[in-house]
Amino acid sequence: MKRRTTARDYPRTARLNTLVREILGGELERIDDERLMFVTFTNVVVDADLKHAVAYYDHSRGDDADEEVAEAFEELRHRFQGAIAAQARIKRTPELRFELDGVLRNAQHIDRVIKGLKDLSPDAEPVQFDPELYRSAPAEED
Repeated sequence: MKRRTTARDYPRTARLNTLVREILGGELERIDDERLMFVTFTNVVVDADLKHAVAYYDHSRGDDADEEVAEAFEELRHRFQGAIAAQARIKRTPELRFELDGVLRNAQHIDRVIKGLKDLSPDAEPVQFDPELYRSAPAEED
């Protein structure tokens, strides 16, 4: 028989991270700011002492809009914190910080690099390892 999952089986900080991410996502939907179009929260990390929280986000508006999106989040930070205070039943509201999550962009970059590699023929000779290439030059004496 499968054991029933309880809230105690799910660590408090993980539950809090999920709750804050849901609150921020809901508030983001209610905000009518063109700078925050196509933005999504990818993760939220709340400190165990509830003093600080980092909300990681990404958007599909391109690299040129990074600064504009960051500026919008900074201007609306207090509104997001107010939403957390109103909706979460926690002792104190953590101070929010917003950071661009580069994971998706890095993954896309790696994917482009891999797709750009030329296929090697199965009978291609493997590259030989040369340890001399990785040794640092000896330090010059004065």
